[in-house]
Amino acid sequence: MNFRYSFQQIVDLKNNERTQAEWILSEAMGQLRNEETSLHGLFEQKDSLHNEMTHVSSGSVSISKMLLMQNYMNHVDQQIARKHLDVQQAQHVVLKKQEHLSERMMDEKVWSKAREKAYNQFQSFVAKKEQEALDEMATNRFRRLTY
Repeated sequence: MNFRYSFQQIVDLKNNERTQAEWILSEAMGQLRNEETSLHGLFEQKDSLHNEMTHVSSGSVSISKMLLMQNYMNHVDQQIARKHLDVQQAQHVVLKKQEHLSERMMDEKVWSKAREKAYNQFQSFVAKKEQEALDEMATNRFRRLTY
Protein backbone atom coordinates (compact mmCIF):
# COMPACT_ATOMS: atom_id res chain seq x y z
CA MET A 1 0.00 0.00 0.00
CA ASN A 2 1.58 3.28 -1.14
CA PHE A 3 1.06 6.68 0.42
CA ARG A 4 -0.59 9.21 -1.86
CA TYR A 5 -1.24 12.66 -0.45
CA SER A 6 -4.34 14.18 -2.01
CA PHE A 7 -2.97 17.72 -1.68
CA GLN A 8 0.50 16.95 -3.04
CA GLN A 9 0.04 19.41 -5.92
CA ILE A 10 -0.52 22.21 -3.41
CA VAL A 11 2.63 21.19 -1.51
CA ASP A 12 4.56 21.25 -4.80
CA LEU A 13 3.05 24.63 -5.71
CA LYS A 14 4.05 26.11 -2.35
CA ASN A 15 7.56 24.73 -2.82
CA ASN A 16 7.74 26.33 -6.28
CA GLU A 17 6.46 29.64 -4.89
CA ARG A 18 9.17 29.59 -2.23
CA THR A 19 11.84 28.83 -4.81
CA GLN A 20 10.59 31.64 -7.02
CA ALA A 21 10.58 34.05 -4.06
CA GLU A 22 14.20 33.04 -3.34
CA TRP A 23 15.18 33.84 -6.93
CA ILE A 24 13.40 37.20 -6.80
CA LEU A 25 15.12 38.06 -3.52
CA SER A 26 18.45 37.05 -5.01
CA GLU A 27 17.84 39.38 -7.97
CA ALA A 28 16.90 42.24 -5.62
CA MET A 29 20.04 41.68 -3.57
CA GLY A 30 22.11 41.69 -6.76
CA GLN A 31 20.52 45.01 -7.77
CA LEU A 32 21.31 46.41 -4.30
CA ARG A 33 24.94 45.32 -4.65
CA ASN A 34 25.11 46.97 -8.08
CA GLU A 35 23.74 50.23 -6.67
CA GLU A 36 26.18 50.13 -3.74
CA THR A 37 29.10 49.42 -6.10
CA SER A 38 28.04 52.32 -8.31
CA LEU A 39 27.84 54.61 -5.27
CA HIS A 40 31.28 53.49 -4.16
CA GLY A 41 32.61 54.28 -7.65
CA LEU A 42 31.14 57.78 -7.45
CA PHE A 43 32.83 58.35 -4.08
CA GLU A 44 36.14 57.21 -5.56
CA GLN A 45 35.58 59.54 -8.51
CA LYS A 46 34.88 62.43 -6.13
CA ASP A 47 38.00 61.70 -4.07
CA SER A 48 40.09 61.54 -7.23
CA LEU A 49 38.66 64.85 -8.45
CA HIS A 50 39.23 66.43 -5.04
CA ASN A 51 42.87 65.30 -5.06
CA GLU A 52 43.29 66.63 -8.60
CA MET A 53 41.79 69.99 -7.60
CA THR A 54 44.13 70.17 -4.59
CA HIS A 55 47.13 69.34 -6.76
CA VAL A 56 46.17 71.81 -9.51
CA SER A 57 45.37 74.62 -7.06
CA SER A 58 48.83 74.37 -5.50
CA GLY A 59 50.25 75.70 -8.79
CA SER A 60 49.07 78.35 -11.16
CA VAL A 61 45.75 77.55 -12.77
CA SER A 62 43.19 79.57 -14.62
CA ILE A 63 39.96 80.49 -12.91
CA SER A 64 37.94 78.98 -15.76
CA LYS A 65 39.62 75.59 -15.23
CA MET A 66 38.94 75.74 -11.49
CA LEU A 67 35.31 76.67 -12.15
CA LEU A 68 35.01 73.81 -14.60
CA MET A 69 36.42 71.39 -12.04
CA GLN A 70 34.13 72.80 -9.34
CA ASN A 71 31.10 72.43 -11.61
CA TYR A 72 32.10 68.83 -12.28
CA MET A 73 32.48 68.26 -8.51
CA ASN A 74 28.96 69.62 -8.01
CA HIS A 75 27.70 67.31 -10.73
CA VAL A 76 29.34 64.30 -9.03
CA ASP A 77 27.80 65.39 -5.70
CA GLN A 78 24.36 65.43 -7.35
CA GLN A 79 24.96 61.96 -8.78
CA ILE A 80 25.97 60.73 -5.32
CA ALA A 81 22.77 62.16 -3.82
CA ARG A 82 20.68 60.40 -6.50
CA LYS A 83 22.59 57.19 -6.01
CA HIS A 84 21.92 57.33 -2.25
CA LEU A 85 18.21 57.41 -3.09
CA ASP A 86 18.66 54.49 -5.49
CA VAL A 87 20.44 52.50 -2.76
CA GLN A 88 17.67 53.25 -0.27
CA GLN A 89 15.05 52.22 -2.80
CA ALA A 90 16.94 48.98 -3.52
CA GLN A 91 17.17 48.28 0.23
CA HIS A 92 13.42 48.81 0.52
CA VAL A 93 12.82 46.36 -2.34
CA VAL A 94 15.09 43.79 -0.66
CA LEU A 95 13.14 44.11 2.59
CA LYS A 96 9.84 43.62 0.76
CA LYS A 97 11.21 40.56 -1.05
CA GLN A 98 12.49 39.14 2.25
CA GLU A 99 9.03 39.54 3.77
CA HIS A 100 7.48 37.87 0.73
CA LEU A 101 9.95 34.98 0.98
CA SER A 102 9.20 34.62 4.67
CA GLU A 103 5.47 34.36 3.92
CA ARG A 104 6.10 31.78 1.18
CA MET A 105 8.28 29.74 3.54
CA MET A 106 5.57 29.77 6.21
CA ASP A 107 2.95 28.67 3.67
CA GLU A 108 5.18 25.86 2.50
CA LYS A 109 5.88 24.77 6.06
CA VAL A 110 2.16 24.65 6.89
CA TRP A 111 1.43 22.41 3.91
CA SER A 112 4.51 20.26 4.52
CA LYS A 113 3.45 19.73 8.13
CA ALA A 114 -0.03 18.77 6.97
CA ARG A 115 1.50 16.28 4.52
CA GLU A 116 3.75 14.91 7.25
CA LYS A 117 0.78 14.51 9.59
CA ALA A 118 -1.19 12.70 6.88
CA TYR A 119 1.80 10.43 6.22
CA ASN A 120 2.10 9.60 9.92
CA GLN A 121 -1.61 8.77 10.02
CA PHE A 122 -1.16 6.59 6.96
CA GLN A 123 1.74 4.76 8.61
CA SER A 124 -0.33 4.20 11.73
CA PHE A 125 -3.20 2.88 9.60
CA VAL A 126 -0.88 0.51 7.72
CA ALA A 127 0.72 -0.68 10.95
CA LYS A 128 -2.73 -1.28 12.46
CA LYS A 129 -3.84 -3.27 9.39
CA GLU A 130 -0.65 -5.33 9.49
CA GLN A 131 -1.15 -6.01 13.19
CA GLU A 132 -4.77 -7.02 12.56
CA ALA A 133 -3.62 -9.40 9.82
CA LEU A 134 -0.98 -10.89 12.11
CA ASP A 135 -3.53 -11.23 14.91
CA GLU A 136 -5.95 -12.96 12.54
CA MET A 137 -3.25 -15.37 11.40
CA ALA A 138 -2.28 -16.12 15.01
CA THR A 139 -5.94 -16.68 15.95
CA ASN A 140 -6.47 -19.02 13.02
CA ARG A 141 -3.31 -20.95 13.83
CA PHE A 142 -4.35 -21.24 17.46
CA ARG A 143 -7.78 -22.54 16.43
CA ARG A 144 -6.28 -25.18 14.13
CA LEU A 145 -3.94 -26.36 16.85
CA THR A 146 -6.68 -26.60 19.48
CA TYR A 147 -9.06 -28.72 17.33
